Amino acid sequence: MIRTRVGYAGGEKENPTYEQIGDHSETVQIDYDPAQITYAELLEVYWQSHSPTSRPWSRQYASVIFYHDEEQRRLAEESRDRLQAELGKPIYTEIVPYSKFYLAEGYHQKYQLRHDRELMAEFRAIYPDESDFIDSTAAARVNGYVAGNGTLAELQAIVEDLGLSPEARQKLLDKLSAGRP
Repeated sequence: MIRTRVGYAGGEKENPTYEQIGDHSETVQIDYDPAQITYAELLEVYWQSHSPTSRPWSRQYASVIFYHDEEQRRLAEESRDRLQAELGKPIYTEIVPYSKFYLAEGYHQKYQLRHDRELMAEFRAIYPDESDFIDSTAAARVNGYVAGNGTLAELQAIVEDLGLSPEARQKLLDKLSAGRP
């Protein structure tokens, strides 16, 4: 994963906010390296990460895949159809063309990481500019680990490259090895 950012997409309202989202859905924008993970693999993670057979109770929380080209559309539809056949239930996830992404407010970005004061102090020192923090690959990865995603072995393989102090690296490793998000 190169970068993740949360925001709003799929609607017509200009410059939505959390308080005035209009007809958009909350979404995650993912920048990835196809040499490391394929779009099809990302789709598998997506389907496993939520309940696509549950109807959304509002447009804000709709399950949506925004595709950027016909190949992504085809792969998304094929993966949806396979899952629907496997589950024997309707899938309510929409698959629609990407049009525009609006970045959510800063306090929504790297949400899990923001709740760890020590790690946030490290990242604030590394990225004093909020937009650099939001765009940071290291912050995106640490946010995922703090949220309980990834394995200890995966973290051990990259922890030296995150820019953290030895103390913060150890704290992150201890969190993950203890099985706590």
